[in-house]
Amino acid sequence: MMAADILGFALKSLRGYSLRTGLMLLAMAIGVAAVVVLTSLGEGARRFVVAEFASLGTHLLIVLPGRSETTGGPPLLLGETPRDLTIDDAMALNRSRAVRRVAPIVVGSAAVSYRRRDRESIIVGSTREFLDVRHLTMAQGRFLPKIDPRRASPVCVLGAKIRQELFGADKALGEWVRLGDRRFRVIGVLASEGRTIGIDVEEIVVVPVASALSLFDTASLFRILVEARTREAIPLAQKDIIDIVRSRHDGEDDITVITQDALLSTFDNVLHALTLTVAGIAAISLAVAGILIMNVMLVAVSQRTAEIGLLKALGASGRCILILFVTEAGALSLIGAVLGLVIGRMGGWIIGRFYPALPIGTPWWAIVGALAVALGTGLLFSMLPARRAARLDPAQALSRR
Repeated sequence: MMAADILGFALKSLRGYSLRTGLMLLAMAIGVAAVVVLTSLGEGARRFVVAEFASLGTHLLIVLPGRSETTGGPPLLLGETPRDLTIDDAMALNRSRAVRRVAPIVVGSAAVSYRRRDRESIIVGSTREFLDVRHLTMAQGRFLPKIDPRRASPVCVLGAKIRQELFGADKALGEWVRLGDRRFRVIGVLASEGRTIGIDVEEIVVVPVASALSLFDTASLFRILVEARTREAIPLAQKDIIDIVRSRHDGEDDITVITQDALLSTFDNVLHALTLTVAGIAAISLAVAGILIMNVMLVAVSQRTAEIGLLKALGASGRCILILFVTEAGALSLIGAVLGLVIGRMGGWIIGRFYPALPIGTPWWAIVGALAVALGTGLLFSMLPARRAARLDPAQALSRR
């Protein structure tokens, strides 16, 4: 038999048993659709995290108090207290030629009120450089003035949502708001930036770093954001940061410097592994679909015994019968896989419409893998019923025995 004849015979057999064919197509399609949808979600989560970290700024290094590499755990749990990072430590980092900008950070929570309106908000203390390091933009007014970081100033910049909740349609610039027990004058409003890692820019109030230290009655910075001059300068900037702080902290290596690339790489690897895991779990449904194909085809062999006997009586060899049944299973698997791929892509599109912030995208390896596993599963599990059909005796088959 020619290849076209074999394929035509297989397709006619599938059309002849429409209910059986529909059930097997449904099982295979569900398996492939599950793989596509879950990998799309995993890939979307990976892209979202990468984009969020990229929004933190370019060539970024984050300086944290305490050295996690040597203790292997949180210092407080081990009875150690990390040495404070101070404004002077942050200013000293500007001595490095590899460093472009330094933004000391203090973070806390306080009540923000204007007249009879008030709410709890995140207060971020920093300097003028915070705007450029974080790539933020202003909607109104101006950002923090360029003053000595050690000098407090009663000025603040509001996030877009805070401004709307406190002032509504009224003018905010030049007005005085109360943060905790202190008064600050509004000099600017940040543009809507959406949610970023660990903080919602629309719901923060930014004040000078010295004012934040005084407001929260502390001398320690939460962290220091450092922007290297170029991507190639990041290793040198990291080395200079460690050396400068060590010289200021009596020779102690008591800070942790995290590079943005290392952070991105870690999250990328974790989310990629998670995507592979959920894809593997979803692929189990393909194995279930393969078992269904095997069982249904075993039943089909008993139902089509006379047909097989007639084919053998007309001269079809056992190998030809084997090829006919395997081709039938392969066509069934391929059609079901393509149908599942279409359903999966539609499912991803629907999820993207409901969650527009999540950049849904199906990786190419998931599509290729799902199609290959579906086709391979169908062919593999069809071998047993195909071999059984190929071994039937023509005379016994015609007599249905």
